[in-house]
Amino acid sequence: MVAVLREISVTCFFTSYLVVLVLEMLRVVGRFPGRGLAVVGMMALGLFTHVSYLVIRAIAPASRPSNDVGLLATWTDWLLMVALGMAVSFVILYRRRPDTVIGFFFLPTILATIGLAIGLDHLPPFGRTEAVETWRSIHGWAMLLGSGTVLVGFLAGLMYLVQSSRLKRKRAGAGWRLPTLETLGRLNRHCLVLSTVAVGTGVVAGFVMNLNRWGHVGWTDGGVLFSCLLFAWLLVSTWVEYTYPAARQGRKIVYLTLASFGFLVLAMIGVLSSSHGHANTEPTWPAVVGEHAPPTEAVRR
Repeated sequence: MVAVLREISVTCFFTSYLVVLVLEMLRVVGRFPGRGLAVVGMMALGLFTHVSYLVIRAIAPASRPSNDVGLLATWTDWLLMVALGMAVSFVILYRRRPDTVIGFFFLPTILATIGLAIGLDHLPPFGRTEAVETWRSIHGWAMLLGSGTVLVGFLAGLMYLVQSSRLKRKRAGAGWRLPTLETLGRLNRHCLVLSTVAVGTGVVAGFVMNLNRWGHVGWTDGGVLFSCLLFAWLLVSTWVEYTYPAARQGRKIVYLTLASFGFLVLAMIGVLSSSHGHANTEPTWPAVVGEHAPPTEAVRR
């Protein structure tokens, strides 16, 4: 299976996205039965090959001339990841509103980003130290944004429950006021989506950071384990909110957000009670599979 995936090139997903653009442009000509299904199918193929290419590029020894070269640490890698993020965003928005022409805006930008990535492939990669620092910054800021958004959603959920209770007792206008249920519901949904994207970005950045730093992820670490659990829960909550329309009107999405706060607390406990949240005392560069790590300054001394 891995041998087959190694044959995937940029041409595979670039062509898939190009076909989707052509299918979207057929809207100008008229209606074509099955066009929407073809768009989803080609985007699924493009996303699969896109992700597979990045994963193989990260783990393939051929993409790292030496052990001191960082993983996913070139401008090409980063631009391809930006293109992947835009492709995922397009699929989500297209599934929600397939009658819109957002493809006219998203797909040319995705293709142009991939083209720029190919054009910058000649630039040298960053070293492991630079890669670790870059991915650490992305990881830290993304997790900070995600945690803060979960907290805002938690407060919005509490206010929703209080306001709902006051409305039932016909005391919503008495004394102090709260935002309307519609406003709190929208804020709750926006926080849920933003926190899912931010935490997901932070988790992926953490994986790449650990691979650059230690050569492995460290799945048994409490911080890693509970961060993954928090992201999985946010992903499920977002899927429930946008899949079941009834969740948008009742308290179900509020309860999901309140539960997200509980997972955030668990994640924070896991981070602070493990080496993940302590000062960096990392050892020398670990060897990646099939390679030997170069000595660090501490070893040379």
